[in-house]
Amino acid sequence: MEVETTKSPSQKAAAPLPKIILVASIAAGVQFGWALQLSLLTPYIQLLGVPHTWSAFVWLCGPISGMIVQPIVGYHSDRCTSRFGRRRPFIAAGAALVASSVFLIGYAADIGPLSGDSLEKSTKPRAVAVFVVGFWILDVANNMLQGPCRALLADISGDDPRRMRTANSLFAFFMAVGNVLGYAAGAYSHLHKMFPFTITKACDVYCANLKSCFFLSITLLLVLTIVALTSVKETTPNDGVVAEGEIEPQSTTAKSLPFFGQMIAAFRELQRPMLVLLLVTCLNWIAWFPFLLFDTDWMGREVYGGQVGKGRLYDLGVRAGALGLMLNAVVLGFMSLAIEPLGRWVGGVKRLWGIVNFLLAICLAMTVLITKLAQSSRHAAIAAGHGGAEPPPPTAGVKAGALTLFAVLGIPQAVTFSIPFALASIFSSTSGAGQGLSLGVLNLAIVIPQMFVSVTSGPWDDLFGGGNLPAFIAGAVAAVASGVLALFMLPSPPADLPSNKNARPIAAGFH
Repeated sequence: MEVETTKSPSQKAAAPLPKIILVASIAAGVQFGWALQLSLLTPYIQLLGVPHTWSAFVWLCGPISGMIVQPIVGYHSDRCTSRFGRRRPFIAAGAALVASSVFLIGYAADIGPLSGDSLEKSTKPRAVAVFVVGFWILDVANNMLQGPCRALLADISGDDPRRMRTANSLFAFFMAVGNVLGYAAGAYSHLHKMFPFTITKACDVYCANLKSCFFLSITLLLVLTIVALTSVKETTPNDGVVAEGEIEPQSTTAKSLPFFGQMIAAFRELQRPMLVLLLVTCLNWIAWFPFLLFDTDWMGREVYGGQVGKGRLYDLGVRAGALGLMLNAVVLGFMSLAIEPLGRWVGGVKRLWGIVNFLLAICLAMTVLITKLAQSSRHAAIAAGHGGAEPPPPTAGVKAGALTLFAVLGIPQAVTFSIPFALASIFSSTSGAGQGLSLGVLNLAIVIPQMFVSVTSGPWDDLFGGGNLPAFIAGAVAAVASGVLALFMLPSPPADLPSNKNARPIAAGFH
């Protein structure tokens, strides 16, 4: 029987679950755009003339903006005294910037020739410049959205750790929904027919499909954001309630320390559980980012044996990769809803995280086997005289193996999108920082590995003869290290204990 607990006046009651669902649903709109980036933009920038070796440097702007923007936005959202709330102004501004930036990205291929690029030349520097500017704005806007969204979920979850974990699981679930929509749109080759004006002399069918996908993503994001922000009333500092562990915006401490002082203080006061969490998260993202960056490119190059702009194989591989990412998102969605019971079943959150990190390592290592099987099937077909003008696509078995790998990766990805954020909210409750700044600190453990991978993946691949496999293998090693640390060094959060009538609830995690 559940025992009733009483809350002290300083404790906040959790918002009803439907309101938490509304806020978490914004993740679907955000992730729709991210899915399009991950599945279509690496091939797109190569069509603009950026070599494969240097395409990772274009993606570097995302981690850099995340490292700077999310902590700053989190810091100021903790202290915002707007009558509209602490988090909502930042979420609204982020959505508006996303809508503006995708137009720059989608129309970069058109703006380049209008400003002097030659259509006959493979490299279009002005188009690339427009794309990079739009991409920087998009990443700034996405970071402005995601940090306050998660912080708002923590705010409206009150002091209920179970509700906090549920909120983060729902956020991961809606990320999966956005992924499904984005990858399905990316895999559908006739979407441009809905917007016939997107095809121009400088923008072919592939480019027009990208534009059309972005139009749909803008619509979804704006609708979800407007519905959530108009339906959910957040507790603001003006209401006289400040979350435990947060600094009241009008306090002397908040006024005396600038942003960087607060960041340094937050790091100094981090306890061992949070420090280990940052290390495990860092290694985890070193493992993830090579595949997230080059997954569809791997399908087009290594699995299908195509080349950018030559023949049909590369495009077929990219679209097959988008289908794989859609299957990945479906598994991610179901897994997100199962994290809470599965965490209890395996004996704790660190066991669950450790196990799925080993699964991630196995999947990344399997890319080598799938690539070799695809190469063997092409060589066999060419030797038998079935090659024609270009090598044939991989066999049905190789395709099935690659798509299965994408799907299985949805299991560890669901944990990556949920558990670290829930634990950060719990572990940092005594760090003296607000939820926004605490999640900004966690974001540093995500974006710094992305910067490292973006800078080193191209030269690293070239060092071993080109292609994507060297970065994937390095990611597998990092996943093993992350799994070992999660199992043997990450402390278990306090268990959810039944409390007596006068007991105060405690921050807790899976156990």
